[in-house]
Amino acid sequence: MFLIILAVAALRLSQAKLTRAGDPESDTAAGPSYVAAVYEHRVILNPEPHVPLSRSAALAHMMRNLQVYEEQALLAAKRGAQIIVFPEDGLHGFNFSRLSISGYLERIPDPQTEDWNPCTEPHRHTSTEVLQRLSCMARRHHIYLVANMASVQPCPLTSQLDPSCPPDGHWQFNTDVVFKSDGSLAARYHKHNLYFENAFDAPPRLEVVTFDTPFAGRFGVLTCFDILFHDPTITLLDQGVRQMVYPTAWMNQLPLLAAVQFQRAFSLGANVTVLAANIRADSLGMTGSGIFPTGKATYHHARAGALEEGRLLVVRTPVVDQDWLAVENQVKEQREIGGEHVEAGSPVSLSGKEVNSGFCRLESHHCQGESLSGSPSPSPSPFTSYMMYDPFSFLLLRGSKGNLTVCDGPLCCHLQYRRSPLGGSTELYALGAFAGIHTVNGRYALQVCALVRCSGSEVSSCGQEVEEAESRVDFLLEGKFKTRHVYPSLLGSGIVLEQPNRVATTPDGRVVMEHSGMTVGLVTACLYGRMYDLDQST
Repeated sequence: MFLIILAVAALRLSQAKLTRAGDPESDTAAGPSYVAAVYEHRVILNPEPHVPLSRSAALAHMMRNLQVYEEQALLAAKRGAQIIVFPEDGLHGFNFSRLSISGYLERIPDPQTEDWNPCTEPHRHTSTEVLQRLSCMARRHHIYLVANMASVQPCPLTSQLDPSCPPDGHWQFNTDVVFKSDGSLAARYHKHNLYFENAFDAPPRLEVVTFDTPFAGRFGVLTCFDILFHDPTITLLDQGVRQMVYPTAWMNQLPLLAAVQFQRAFSLGANVTVLAANIRADSLGMTGSGIFPTGKATYHHARAGALEEGRLLVVRTPVVDQDWLAVENQVKEQREIGGEHVEAGSPVSLSGKEVNSGFCRLESHHCQGESLSGSPSPSPSPFTSYMMYDPFSFLLLRGSKGNLTVCDGPLCCHLQYRRSPLGGSTELYALGAFAGIHTVNGRYALQVCALVRCSGSEVSSCGQEVEEAESRVDFLLEGKFKTRHVYPSLLGSGIVLEQPNRVATTPDGRVVMEHSGMTVGLVTACLYGRMYDLDQST
């Protein structure tokens, strides 16, 4: 069921567009659609997060952030939004200890076992002021609302001797909550993959959480670091979920994992829509939010020092939930039989039928369009340099065009390129390959092919962080992966997302990304493969 961009995405890429925040937002959805909003929030922080606060003081802090949410929910609703997503940690901030966050915690009942509307039934559960405020916000503006908060849940008495139960007798969770447009609690999700979050526990059991909407069907729920792991992400995809809400507090990590870069890569690689809301915190390098359908995408990455307090994105987005579309089509057919004409939708076919992707091997000189092969460049010597803490095998690009192959263990990455330096640029570029276990700030298995601009003139600078580039590079990048989970990204100067002309795969695991005519200089072109089955390897 889950196929990484594959034929369907390859057919659609020629029509896909990317729009930066501030550009005109047009309604281009051809079939059934809905209006989605995400808000990148400059969180009001607790200046002393390691000092415990009383419940009243913690509430006063959160209410300041909730007031901003209220204003943005109103603005989104006025622009027709039917769902809005707020970021991870947006109500309380960061760097709490298990003790110091205690004043921020609320107990959240499970909506799968209890129907509850905190706005209309505030006295059913005590000490739930944040839930009540969010519920009333959704109800007041008649909008589905997704937010992130800190929650507490006592361990069942029978399990307090269980190793999963903390010594203080309760769990503390990083929690997403979803409210329907009438204010009722629709979903609760406890983040599964924590990232140095001392205040919180991982849930004792995997939670795979979805919720249904009347305007777009089913959505899955993920939080931040979850997007890099099999559970719950791939489990949701294997269940056929193709629309995700994604609160995050993501620190940009160039050259491979800038926030909008990977949000878009995941959307393309998994063939899903992602509604991603990030925190804005300059001191931590946090920015980057967007609405990423498999077609047109709208995103925002704030420049350092920008004075804005936050950024609201509101975009009409195509529905891609196949079950919902099937029901809508049945209703449409019934109406047409009854004499009422309804405009036909254009859902994406996921039949899995083989299509001609136009894929060509690098050794062929008959690729679509102008060949990039030219005359082979002299074979440079490979070298090792660290990128994102991993030892990549690199080869430098030499001259204005050429062919390169670099390997790391079983993975070989191939590149055809033609480069157009601007302004007498002496920028250094390299093709890198890595196949192995990433072990810093998380442990997970990778196969990566990446063309990157080096940050300096020395080979040791290849793989280091860089945001700006002048050289325009036409390229065809290819790798043969031992996973179907490969996420393609194309990042330009100034954190501009470029849309590949073509991404395709073959049954034997080859993935190719091709692009020409960049609008800005190239920073990174990457095929990021995740070997989920090897994550537990030693």
